[in-house]
Amino acid sequence: MTPAPSAGGEGTRKKRRRRRPPRKKGNTDTAVGAAPAQNKNTPRKPKQNYVKRVDEVSAGGLVIDSTGKKGLLIGRRDIKDQTQERLLWSLPKGHIEEGETPEQAALREVAEETGIESEISKSLGVIDFWFMAGGKRIHKTVHHFLFKETGGKLAPQVTEVDDVAWFPLSEIVEKLAYPDEKKLIARSGELNA
Repeated sequence: MTPAPSAGGEGTRKKRRRRRPPRKKGNTDTAVGAAPAQNKNTPRKPKQNYVKRVDEVSAGGLVIDSTGKKGLLIGRRDIKDQTQERLLWSLPKGHIEEGETPEQAALREVAEETGIESEISKSLGVIDFWFMAGGKRIHKTVHHFLFKETGGKLAPQVTEVDDVAWFPLSEIVEKLAYPDEKKLIARSGELNA
């Protein structure tokens, strides 16, 4: 009896199974209509652009009136409020210009935003926080001071402030819209200028 040609007898070779390399995770080249796997020499898609980080430094703080009983806050319209009537109250502050110290900037910004002239009594501390604006991720550092009113006339800065007002010192923390400012003023304890 003669073996069949595929029976593995003399003169015939056994068929070997070809080993495939293991598939990489996430490779979907077996799916219908899938794009072919990228070759090592094929340039990859550019990485996703990250938002630009900007560092800003500002200075400002709380002005106490000449009687020592009221504090000065600025109000800006809440852009999230559809009625455009709600004001967010905060401490007056602004950017430190080139060549200015934080103290000089704080005095200038308070006068510009509120119309009130003042002198610095003491430092209240520094706050830093992050926010998004104009497609940028902004890291802001703000130097805060306690001021004593020395003169001027109460008037909001037309281009930046919607309102400016004196409030009893006991209500300042409650009126402030931003948690970091609330904590700063609450930690300050007695606010005697």
